[in-house]
Amino acid sequence: MPKYYDDVEKCVDDLIAKVGKKVVLAAPLALAKPCQLINSLYRRAKQDPSFQFTLVTAVSLEKPTWSSELERRFMQPLVERIWEDYPDFEYVLDMRKKSIPPNFTLVEFFNKAGGWMGNSHAAQNYLGSNYTHAVRDAVINECNVVAQLVAQKEIDGQLKYSMSSNPDTHLDGARMLREIEARGDQKVAVIAQTHDDMPFMYGKAVVDPDFYDMVIENPDYHFKLFGAPKEPVNSVDWMIGLHASTLVKDGGTIQVGIGSLGDAIVGGVEMRHKHNDAYQRFVNDAEIYPKFKDLIDSVGGIASFDKGLLGSSEMLVDSLIELFKGDILKRKAYEDVRLQKVINDNGFSDDQVPEIFRALVNGKLVHGRIKKSEFDFFQKFGIFKANMTYENGSAVLDGKSYSLDMSVEENLEAVVAQCLGDTLKNGIALYASFFVGPHAFYKCLREMDEERLKLIDMRSVDYVNHLYGNEELKRLQRTDGRFINAGLMVTLAGAVVADGLEDNRIISGPGGQYNFVSMAHELAGARAVTMIRSTRGEGSKAVSNVVWQYGHTTIPRHLRDIVVTEYGIADLRGRPDREVMKRLICIADSRFQEDLLAKAKKMGKIPAEWQIPDQFRNNLPETLEKKLAPYRLEGYFKPFPFGTDFTDEEIALGKALKGLKAMASESKFSIMPGLISKTLSSIPEKAKPYLKRMDLEHPSNVQERLMQKMVIFALSSAGQI
Repeated sequence: MPKYYDDVEKCVDDLIAKVGKKVVLAAPLALAKPCQLINSLYRRAKQDPSFQFTLVTAVSLEKPTWSSELERRFMQPLVERIWEDYPDFEYVLDMRKKSIPPNFTLVEFFNKAGGWMGNSHAAQNYLGSNYTHAVRDAVINECNVVAQLVAQKEIDGQLKYSMSSNPDTHLDGARMLREIEARGDQKVAVIAQTHDDMPFMYGKAVVDPDFYDMVIENPDYHFKLFGAPKEPVNSVDWMIGLHASTLVKDGGTIQVGIGSLGDAIVGGVEMRHKHNDAYQRFVNDAEIYPKFKDLIDSVGGIASFDKGLLGSSEMLVDSLIELFKGDILKRKAYEDVRLQKVINDNGFSDDQVPEIFRALVNGKLVHGRIKKSEFDFFQKFGIFKANMTYENGSAVLDGKSYSLDMSVEENLEAVVAQCLGDTLKNGIALYASFFVGPHAFYKCLREMDEERLKLIDMRSVDYVNHLYGNEELKRLQRTDGRFINAGLMVTLAGAVVADGLEDNRIISGPGGQYNFVSMAHELAGARAVTMIRSTRGEGSKAVSNVVWQYGHTTIPRHLRDIVVTEYGIADLRGRPDREVMKRLICIADSRFQEDLLAKAKKMGKIPAEWQIPDQFRNNLPETLEKKLAPYRLEGYFKPFPFGTDFTDEEIALGKALKGLKAMASESKFSIMPGLISKTLSSIPEKAKPYLKRMDLEHPSNVQERLMQKMVIFALSSAGQI
């Protein structure tokens, strides 16, 4: 059994006594980092130069900060409300000040997007690993401790722990350390820190107490979990998500990522199912279906989801819960090759228990005389009634015995008539490995009824992200997989840039993207869908994200598949370079199409006589707004389709201040006339709630009066007042 601690300092004392003064601790990606433990170890490193502390992790979460008084007035109330007492990681604060002690090293295999791009310590110690290799690479870096936040619960009188948000790496990481320990190679420790607000998740995330060496338990160490507020879904995101939603096949499998593009694809899928008439009107009015009808009909569809979808996603994105509620994420997978094969081959639904039983027996997937292990299998999945028992080759129900010799037709019919359940049990609707999201999401998981919660099976990324290991079952479960991820740029050769820049600066990391793309090429009927915003930057600073070539790639050209922008879908799989380049040019922003085409022709990749079809020559931002506007009046395509932590005033202010910052960055002089005009005019009545939120309703000095006018000008420019 583990040793329990109510004092993190005592735990650190014992940890150092056990493993020595070189601690290489692996902490999970994002949410489940044990804050107090990590901070205590970091302080030891600062106090004792002989103590070596290396932290191997990903996405070091930090609360937002501000760089001006105007930003402070907007951000500080948000931070205090959303993050409350979430403890700062002291190593993050010191890294921002570039004052890390020499005996501490942060090794991350995935950075918070763009978070460390100017930091030399992070740049030099970045670990470029696939998500599925993170545990292996932590061990290569001499990891001797794994630790994380956990949930706890008593089940059938026994205490159980749940790895909750992060069985992703630590389920396998702890087992690898146990193997190292058993060989006598080094001393190791596996540590849990309990937290009452961590949702108790099921599946492989549930472990016994003896999984851990040390458990930190103290209510004083509880804090508000890190909340990740929703990003607004803009017009570009919506159009990308709606295009991608037509590629999802009923009865198939879906994987999506975090952020506004993830919300857009889930929002598109939800609209397709719940508001199918409006959805079909839109995809026709917006020319999505007419332009890409053949591809959509062959790999996806625009009808609602009758069979439903299975989720198999490294990240349990909060918006996926909406697909549970909407009766879309409902296709269940079963942890048995025999059962899954029978379901797949015959298209059986969960309530066709007699047909499933006959198919298993007639297909000789069980013995003619059913054995005890097969009886247990039938009972586990609800094929046999739960109150039956096995005795000497027979099933006993309510005192009556039924022979399980299925070679005798009379016995088979008797079992079918009396012994079978109403529906299959212990199915899984979503496999996932980690989550982080808004507080409402955590609350939803904590309050979800147990039957529905058990449809989510939290697993290691080693299971979710690729086919290796239990491959036969995975192939049967992940039918018609649609692995939908985002990229930054796509080259005309079909290579995708998603995690870094050509000057070797790291934006994030490959994460699981390469795994999913590779798996899509190996699974029958599967497709990898990469979502790319066609441009970045505004106005004269806009540049194309569809490029001729780029000096860094995340997904190589030979794994090209489907690329989606706000202007269309390019099916690249199995196509020659000539066709790949044509299709990508057709979904690029029209401001950059001719330059791309000229380059391709110059290099002999596209025939000199080929011209861009007329239907793809109007790929411009203003055309998107015209397509979306009528449906926005009907209530569709909201900026926060799944709710937000922000108030209406904060949403408007955030948009306005962002616009002001963009205008000022382009030319500070361009905002002066508008700012002067606001200085000379009275305060609009509509501006007062916003000024009150910024504590600028009654300015007391020159600086505050200037900020007041800046806010009014920003709101006016954004059309908010």
